[in-house]
Amino acid sequence: MSFFSTSASRIRCYAQAGMRMLSLRYCPPIITRGIESTKPSRSKSSVVVCAAKGPRPRYPRVWKTKKRIGTISKSAKLVECVQGLSNVKEEVYGALDSFIAWELEFPLITVKKALKTLENQKEWKRIIQVTKWMLSKGQGTTMGSYFTLLNALAEDGRLEEAEELWAKLFSENLESMPRIFFNKMISIYYHRRMHDKMFEIFADMEELGIRPNVSIVSMVGNVFQELDMLDKYEKLNKKYPPPKWEYRYIKGKRVRIRAKDVADFENAHRHRGVRKDNESNPSSG
Repeated sequence: MSFFSTSASRIRCYAQAGMRMLSLRYCPPIITRGIESTKPSRSKSSVVVCAAKGPRPRYPRVWKTKKRIGTISKSAKLVECVQGLSNVKEEVYGALDSFIAWELEFPLITVKKALKTLENQKEWKRIIQVTKWMLSKGQGTTMGSYFTLLNALAEDGRLEEAEELWAKLFSENLESMPRIFFNKMISIYYHRRMHDKMFEIFADMEELGIRPNVSIVSMVGNVFQELDMLDKYEKLNKKYPPPKWEYRYIKGKRVRIRAKDVADFENAHRHRGVRKDNESNPSSG
């Protein structure tokens, strides 16, 4: 019994000594500074944002020496370059080739924006030159580019070239021809009073199952009335009756309006626009 009691007392002494050593070795640090003295600095150079919850400091990039030229400024330069040239094909094509000489890829967006600017300025000859040059490079071979070329040829009075382009596109895209091309060709023949060719294109539309829009039906109906074809005019109105609803955009929103109220709606908006112009520009005196 004495042996076990002495061993137990020794174990108890060792445990107490170990606890004292742990308490001395791992004592918590004593904070001597106050709370006000431990405020972080607010300078931008020393701010570190954790977990991306705030803006990190931005420094100027040394390697950016020049501003990048966007497609808008490039298209403006292209328009200026083209407008100062003559109508000689070689001169125009040479200037356009030199304009894109240092480009790694063909600047299709720049050329498209330049064509849009020329279209707003009604520079039809320049549109024809630039579009043909672009197509000769194998770029922009889309239906939108061909429609731009067709419209420019029609506006410039080059009817034979427009008909050749139409025949080529119609033969290559017989079943996938967009309706806007039929509308354009019918309007070309309608304004030039070429009724036979207009009827041929309208017959092609019906044969292919392409439903004409309101403008095509109105043009064909007007020709039927001029030629005293009242029976065909009645059949046309029965087959393609006028729509009951039309759509207009008001402040960016698409709004449905009854077809009989469209004229009143447009007149009201026209008078409202004139009133706003008069209020913004009052007459002096």
